[in-house]
Amino acid sequence: MNEQTAALTARRRDARVDSIIKIAVMAVGGQGGGVLTGWIEDVARRNGYAAQATSVAGVAQRTGATIYYVEMAPRTDGPDPVFSLMPAAGDVDILVAAEMMEAGRGIMRGFVTPERTTLIASSHRALAVSEKTVPGDGIANADEVRGAAEAAASRCIIFDMERMAVEAGSVISASLFGGLAGSGALPFARESFEESIRASGRGVEASLRAFAHAFDAARAEAPTAKTTQAAPGSPRPAGPDKLLREWDSLHAEIAAMPEPVRALAGPGLRKVVDFQDLAYGREYLDRLNAVLAEDDPARDHALGAAAAKYIANAMAYDDVIRVADLKTRASRFARVRGEVGVDAAQVLRLTEFMHPRGAEICGLLPARLGARIEASPRAMRLMDRLFSRGRRLRTDGLWAFMQLYVVGGLRRWRRGTLRHHVEMQHLEDWLRRALHYRAQDYDLAVEVLGCRRLIKGYSDTHARGLSKYDRVMAGIALVAGRDDAADWARRLREAALQDPEGKALDGALATIRSFS
Repeated sequence: MNEQTAALTARRRDARVDSIIKIAVMAVGGQGGGVLTGWIEDVARRNGYAAQATSVAGVAQRTGATIYYVEMAPRTDGPDPVFSLMPAAGDVDILVAAEMMEAGRGIMRGFVTPERTTLIASSHRALAVSEKTVPGDGIANADEVRGAAEAAASRCIIFDMERMAVEAGSVISASLFGGLAGSGALPFARESFEESIRASGRGVEASLRAFAHAFDAARAEAPTAKTTQAAPGSPRPAGPDKLLREWDSLHAEIAAMPEPVRALAGPGLRKVVDFQDLAYGREYLDRLNAVLAEDDPARDHALGAAAAKYIANAMAYDDVIRVADLKTRASRFARVRGEVGVDAAQVLRLTEFMHPRGAEICGLLPARLGARIEASPRAMRLMDRLFSRGRRLRTDGLWAFMQLYVVGGLRRWRRGTLRHHVEMQHLEDWLRRALHYRAQDYDLAVEVLGCRRLIKGYSDTHARGLSKYDRVMAGIALVAGRDDAADWARRLREAALQDPEGKALDGALATIRSFS
């Protein structure tokens, strides 16, 4: 019976099964995963292999990668093997990841095994939605993923393929293809890979440059040396002589400040002047000097340094005017063209997704009028019906661009708007609280200044941050006077930054209330 079973198993086992090469490619929209898969399929067929490519799309952009899957095997006189449609855990020979977190997802799904899998991944990061929505710093640690990759894979080839592609004027699919070719994991000559790129007929020269750079780096089994450049200094602003003299006068005040403060006050001044004007920069320095008068040199000017950073952030708040201004700047268009690799001969079409609420529109109105409308529920319902809906504005066209450009130009009237009035009241209250605590607890005052980082963005993001700030400040009031008040203020702030729902903050506040 055992002999019969063994013979039957031997007949069922086709030797061609062991010759099948299984490749999984994990990429998201815009990274050319489909193009890369097509090249892999083409190079296999050029070398006499039967090949099949499939794909399963992720749920949405950056919440799940599209998994492309290629199986290939040498053609024989018999029928072609029946290929699988999806990769299986523990059964992948090559995993190609277009970004480090995609490599991590591949490892978590079991596609990477130490006895067989070659892992080829770009070391750059493209942040996921889950990382962007964390109130604080939600960026995952890429070094941990790299360590896991080195432990999980038979061989790792990891370097910044995105940078190579950008420098070559191409997209990452070309450098990933070069990394695959240079790895030697496929039994095909370099020329076959290059012919597949040429046969595609689009962006050939740029793709071949990116391919060549990545091929050489993969051959060396190490990333190419990174070019080091000195950090550029802050350029001196350009403009009329009168305004430049005013700028120099403001900047000269910073030179006399203590070093820990000076390092942050310079960028802070530049930020608020860019946000509004030189008079606004004067207001920034006046507020900063008021805090410095209460500072303690023996504490390394921690209070002044925190004030230099967070007063600037509070004064350069995000409003509709600011968003429109940034979206219509020439530097922004140049940055987008560079990021997507558009040359001078190509047309860039840029669509802005806008979703203003009635509250944002109300904030643009003169302070008294806006406050009167906000106080009326009926008027606010009307504002929401009129304005609170999604809009797509093609800013590569004149009409949409001019709409945003006009809104961005309203900053000369910003000081009279309701939003500015509310923001300045909130800023003064925040500074007043910090200096009140300074009289009894220096460290607590520093932590209160740091709580300003909870407030950012505009619309719903701003409202959520403001709500958390209010709750944290209420918690600080409960612990003020304790020896560990500053430590609890820091814990409250960090808890507020942990999750969008505020569950960690709820727990920290419950602990504080249990003290009484």
